[in-house]
Amino acid sequence: MRRLSLFLLSVICFPLAIMAECVSPNGMQLQVSYVAPNAVRVRYGVPGVTSQLPDWIYVKHDEAKAHDITAVVDGNTLLVKDKAGRVVFRATSHQLQSGQATLVFDSPKDEFLFGLGQFQDGYSNVRGLSRRLTQVNTQISIPMLLSSKGYGVLWNNYGMTDFNPCESSVQLVKRQGTGAREVVNVTSTEGGKKEVRERHIFDADIQIEEAGDYALLLDVGQKMARRHHLTIDGQTVIDMQNLWLPPTASKIVRLSKGLHHLSAELTKDDVPVLYYRRVTDQTVFRSPVSEAVDYTVFVGSPDEVIASYRALTGECPQMPSWALGYIHCRERFHSSDEILQTARRFRSEQMPVSLMVQDWQYWGKYGWNSMRFDEEFYPDPKALTDSLHRMDIRLMLSVWSKIDKNSDVGRQMEARQYYIPGTDWIDFFNPDAAAAYWQNFSERLLPLGIDAWWQDATEPENDDLAGRRVNNGRWSGEQVRNIYPLLVCKTVYEGLTSAQSNHTSQFSVLSSPMILTRCGFPGIQRYGSALWSGDVGNDWETFRRQIIAGLGVQAAGIPWWTYDAGGFFRPQNQYTDPSYIERMLRWIETSVYLPLMRVHGYMSNTEPWNYGPEAQRIIADCLKERYRLLPYIERCAQDVAQHGGTLMRPLVFDFAHDAEALKQSCQYMFGPALLISPVTQPGVTKWRTYLPQQPGGWYDYRTGRHYKGGQYVTTPVTKAYIPVFVRAGYQQLISNTSK
Repeated sequence: MRRLSLFLLSVICFPLAIMAECVSPNGMQLQVSYVAPNAVRVRYGVPGVTSQLPDWIYVKHDEAKAHDITAVVDGNTLLVKDKAGRVVFRATSHQLQSGQATLVFDSPKDEFLFGLGQFQDGYSNVRGLSRRLTQVNTQISIPMLLSSKGYGVLWNNYGMTDFNPCESSVQLVKRQGTGAREVVNVTSTEGGKKEVRERHIFDADIQIEEAGDYALLLDVGQKMARRHHLTIDGQTVIDMQNLWLPPTASKIVRLSKGLHHLSAELTKDDVPVLYYRRVTDQTVFRSPVSEAVDYTVFVGSPDEVIASYRALTGECPQMPSWALGYIHCRERFHSSDEILQTARRFRSEQMPVSLMVQDWQYWGKYGWNSMRFDEEFYPDPKALTDSLHRMDIRLMLSVWSKIDKNSDVGRQMEARQYYIPGTDWIDFFNPDAAAAYWQNFSERLLPLGIDAWWQDATEPENDDLAGRRVNNGRWSGEQVRNIYPLLVCKTVYEGLTSAQSNHTSQFSVLSSPMILTRCGFPGIQRYGSALWSGDVGNDWETFRRQIIAGLGVQAAGIPWWTYDAGGFFRPQNQYTDPSYIERMLRWIETSVYLPLMRVHGYMSNTEPWNYGPEAQRIIADCLKERYRLLPYIERCAQDVAQHGGTLMRPLVFDFAHDAEALKQSCQYMFGPALLISPVTQPGVTKWRTYLPQQPGGWYDYRTGRHYKGGQYVTTPVTKAYIPVFVRAGYQQLISNTSK
């Protein structure tokens, strides 16, 4: 390795230099390595100190032999230039104080920043926004950003991270008295249960010294929230409700100088704090538990950034073609007979389906995730999978990293101290615990011919690593708080690939492993893992936010994602309520154009025929449309696996120089050819879509009508379809696909 080591206050890294190091007056070392032709990895910390933790994110550590970007170090600052010599990234501060790592870099007003994973705040452009990156149900923190200015940043820290942390805060105080109560059905790690929730009002005042845009972060003070709500001077600025929500919610508001009154309607046991900061032209990553400031800067178009990110953190294996069809799920099937009857009904109704999903509780009397079917309801699981395979249908099974300690598997794990202390979660940071988990998994479940695996609640649920220790006490939970899902999926994927050659099911042998998981972290794409948005509600605003959340996952480099079409939590009158059925149809119509198409619902029989003849006909048409597009989707899936491509594409991928396109939060490209414009409001007969600037313009997918790019168009819609447009130059590809 060639190394340029300079003990100066400043240093310039020229294109031929492989590495540069600069030791600052405070004894900290700023080290820059060229790790790809278009990427540099930057580390700032105490010289000679090596990490106690494995490098779980990166799979490549060699330095690039050649590169077409330039890194320039000046004291504590860093410039990164593209091959034309243009500065695309400017870090103005690196700090490591008392184990807290901070990076500050410039973010001009006309910049758009995308990514960070899946959040429920409804923001696609996160420039200036404050977010707390933790792992909980419905929130997936992936500390990867994509800029409209031609770069990306991957923050390498396994713990909780604050994005644009706030300098000021105020605690809201609960008013005296009793609040309104309601009883709700919720899911939990013990199964379904009823919960009594009591609403209360909380108040506070803040003094704003300077007018401007302010980033707000509302923290309800519990591991999970039931409601996000905030008013400022009587105006509602945050309002979202679900049976489960992340503990924090984010917003950017305009505030005048002076005193402002805050009020929030939350639940009884909340201890809310509002954090706030004035939005500036800088972006900040801060992790309170760190050994160094550690990040990678990628330069290029969004596709080039993501391809390089995948090269360093692991390429995606090929998604099995059957996983790209329709995935039918509900909470839950209660027996083998129910699954087979449903599969036969799909076939008799001539509605295509590729994968049936068995959700939790199939273990029955044997205990939570005992890796065993209760034979009273599932007398012969192998016969079940064989029967499905004869219908050309696969089976996915829900398997948890939480195991009942009174089950056979649980007693083994408990005797060997393989649990995270104080929890029912297996300690995958302990290699012996991970190996024992896989041994039971492989011996008890692999012989059954199951094709795909649903690793549920891999956060682990409720941020359960906080305040604990892992790997026989070696590391604190705070050090590894966000990376647990990566290790769960690593264990299962590597076990599947090593066992695959000995597996007897032709359906498993001929395809790559497929894992569906509720959480993720950078690098999880290399483990054949798809993400979904968790236990969300079904209202229009929740629907809109899932689309935005999914695009945040794509911009963070994770290509396989979906949601529970129709919403997980559904109304009790879902089968007959016209307003719900309208919403459900829009969820399903959009899911045709997601990387994976999947329906799911809590305490629901989600089959199309349960919602009336009209809904069944529309859903059947959606399923058939998905299968008409399969050759196109499969081609896009090959691009994901072979070239680091992205199927669900935020508009910055294709139209980074169209400022109006970057403002669109719900529109996206599905592959290179199709522009998707989801309908996210009720009762509409026409819908407005922005067509990005595009040589040759656009064609309406259904009518063939041509439109120029760079304009808004209003087109008719019915309850049976959403607007889709074909990019000029791709008409033949889509026409051939449809045929």
